[in-house]
Amino acid sequence: MRQDYTDVQNIYIVCGKTDMRKGIDGLATLIQDSFDLDPYGDSIFLFAGGKKDRYKCLYFDGDGFAMLYKRLDAGKLQWPRSEREVKNLTQQELRWLLEGLAIQQPRAIAPSLKSSF
Repeated sequence: MRQDYTDVQNIYIVCGKTDMRKGIDGLATLIQDSFDLDPYGDSIFLFAGGKKDRYKCLYFDGDGFAMLYKRLDAGKLQWPRSEREVKNLTQQELRWLLEGLAIQQPRAIAPSLKSSF
């Protein structure tokens, strides 16, 4: 099963540590009860444990939930530490995170605002 998730409406990262023993039902309940978000929406939800060398991704594709579990062979993710917080990521921030970079890059060129000439 390989799908293109680049057009998903929301990408949420659950900051801090998540109990990685949780399965689909446990993570969906966490999303719904702790963060008041809809696990059935057009959203991807990302979770990481304490080691930051593995993460889970939860997505509802219309007829059921899909869960991806990845363990990195080398390196760690720069997962935000703030507990009990959910952040909405852009596609670029997701790429940075999954490449081992921080989601907020100090040297990234910020999008420019329109100005008058």
